[in-house]
Amino acid sequence: MSKNAQKTAWILVIVAALGYFVDVFDILLFAVIRTTSLKGIGVPDAELLNVGVRIINSQLIGMLVGGILCGVLGDKKGRLSVLFGSILLYSTANFFNAYVTTVDQYVWLRFIAGVGLAGELGAGVTLVTETLPQNLRGIGTMIISTVGVAGGLVAALVGKLMPWSTAYIIAGCMGLALLFLRFSVRESELFKKHSSHPSRGNLLHLFSSGARTKKFFASVLSGVPIYFVLAIVVTFAPEIGAAKGLGKSLTAGDAIFYSYVGFIAGDMLSGLISQWAKSRKTALYLFIFLNAIVCYLFLGSRSMTLDLAHWYYLVIGTFSGYWAVIVTVGAEQFGTNLRATTSTIIPNLIRASVVPINLLMKQYIPEIGIISVCLITLVFVSILALMATTQLDETFSKHMDFVES
Repeated sequence: MSKNAQKTAWILVIVAALGYFVDVFDILLFAVIRTTSLKGIGVPDAELLNVGVRIINSQLIGMLVGGILCGVLGDKKGRLSVLFGSILLYSTANFFNAYVTTVDQYVWLRFIAGVGLAGELGAGVTLVTETLPQNLRGIGTMIISTVGVAGGLVAALVGKLMPWSTAYIIAGCMGLALLFLRFSVRESELFKKHSSHPSRGNLLHLFSSGARTKKFFASVLSGVPIYFVLAIVVTFAPEIGAAKGLGKSLTAGDAIFYSYVGFIAGDMLSGLISQWAKSRKTALYLFIFLNAIVCYLFLGSRSMTLDLAHWYYLVIGTFSGYWAVIVTVGAEQFGTNLRATTSTIIPNLIRASVVPINLLMKQYIPEIGIISVCLITLVFVSILALMATTQLDETFSKHMDFVES
């Protein structure tokens, strides 16, 4: 790899990392300002949880729809088409979100934003994995994920310090500013090489082989514990804190801040462990197991103080911080003609897995309480993730110049 090619590749990593920063900022922003924004449009206190679940679900469903659309488009038309189109869509939705006056408006705008947000990570990771040599792919995706996760910290601070409508305007402005950086990024050479392949971006081709189908769903299930933590244990920290006798002192903003500090450390640590062990699966096994243990200790503890809860969220964030490895695995498992499709759909399916979890929680929380529901769900998703990881190929040294025939 020439010096110019190396420079171009690392510029791509930086641009992709900043794109994911804005992506995470936007995804987490609603979790931070859920209460203040909903009260601001007149939602009564008794309905904050139910309306919040509805809006989160609409955004996640939008990301699932967008994941399919952006993934197929990325393999058919190119990775750059997704990077430009997605950012325009979610930036525009964020601007309008600052001026909502009804719950229905809020729901639809978060759905539209979700469609746009879905394409950011998959397209960026696909470009990086196809550009960097195999011994540096893990480092590149680790940088993307680590920088991106910092967007959660900034979302926590912005949501805490500024009015909720201003926070959405800032999100829209950051997206449009990032759009100008995208003009320095070039299309993947591997995409150009295989752009005439007849089955590129073909969803049916993804499921035409049992081995491909198994790897696809295994990649999704391995990452579900991450979003169980982020969308349930962190987002509904106020309700969990109240169930543990902390009243209203444990806020979603604080839980997001501490967990995302840990998440940054975890992304770096999991990426470095996968590089050191020369194994993606070793890092997955380790972090899935430790995440389950720490979450169980937190949820099952009988005595809790606010300071201890903050420390728990820091550690929980660390061991749920294997997102960098998951997105790398999702890109490395599949050939160039399906890589953007799988790289985009897999993380959004992981995110969308929260929808049925939310619906189950809504049904059973009144019967057995939020702590019991979280504990049962934690055990279930952790066992599934460990079993799914056994079905993945080890891809650390795998070359990316291949297609799914």
